[in-house]
Amino acid sequence: MTEMRRFIERMPKAELHVHVEGTLEPELKFDLARRNGIELPYRSVDEMRAAYDFDDLPSFLKMYYEGMGVLETEQDFRDLTTAYLTRAHAQNVIYAEIFFDPQAHTVRGIAYDTVIRGIRAAQEDAEEKLGIRSQLIMCFLRDMSAESAMATLEQSLPYRDWIVGVGLDSDEKGNPPVKFREVFARARDEGFGLTMHCDVDQENSTTHIRQTIRDIGVDRIDHGVNALEDKALCDEIVQRGLALTVCPISNRCITGSLKALEVRRMLEMGMRATVNSDDPAYFLGYINENLVATQEAAGLTREQVVRLAVNAFEASWLPQDEKQALRGRLERYVVSQAIA
Repeated sequence: MTEMRRFIERMPKAELHVHVEGTLEPELKFDLARRNGIELPYRSVDEMRAAYDFDDLPSFLKMYYEGMGVLETEQDFRDLTTAYLTRAHAQNVIYAEIFFDPQAHTVRGIAYDTVIRGIRAAQEDAEEKLGIRSQLIMCFLRDMSAESAMATLEQSLPYRDWIVGVGLDSDEKGNPPVKFREVFARARDEGFGLTMHCDVDQENSTTHIRQTIRDIGVDRIDHGVNALEDKALCDEIVQRGLALTVCPISNRCITGSLKALEVRRMLEMGMRATVNSDDPAYFLGYINENLVATQEAAGLTREQVVRLAVNAFEASWLPQDEKQALRGRLERYVVSQAIA
């Protein structure tokens, strides 16, 4: 193991872009299928993994939504979230903001209450037993209607204290941010943080990024790599202090490129880039693998790697005192490594 890899793996980290449904590993998927009497179209874990051959966003989403069909009970969602938080803790993630997609479950007849209570129980367990802090971001599915998103927002209000923000994910083609303008305006009024996916190399990418900033008024942008195609847009992102949650290994699976050099360019331009895992069970890389791959491909210095970690803590939706406490853990680690 190289010194840099060791430094990255032991470094305290925050993760701001991970879909809990995208952490459903094949082994757990088989366990849940057996528990719920569901027949899977695969004979083994290896056969299932072999089917994870994505070359664009729609091909990934087809497998992603098919996979979550094994999630039926509160215990299923608890087990799923526990598995992610346990693995994240092992990779020295000390804070995570976790996306979940309630519409993908309610359309299957699973109650909203079932989904969120299972996830919440796992969060509480992990904070108590492992010391990993986490918060939830509720994503709307952009290939469903704005009316469905608004209804989901209203469903979330009794659980307002359990959800820190809202996001927008799924198939971007033909589903621009402005489609959900009223939904996000209502979410802002309710006090939620706002973020939206602007997926990599999609149709009208820069237009959609501009809409998230000017028409929606997001606090963060998920992915957002294509902003680099427009210098004025980059300048605006820097001026507004917006963070971008980049997911290199998922970029490689969807576009053929990690976009690692783009991450380095963002840092050099003063953009608040962060590195995250997205859907690690499908893209075969959690946060450490993403950081290591990015560092190696882009030749990032230790200072740049630390900047990525600092950006994540600073861009988190935590109270300022908690941000400072977590960042302090990172700073003490960096000092200890310099002494060593």
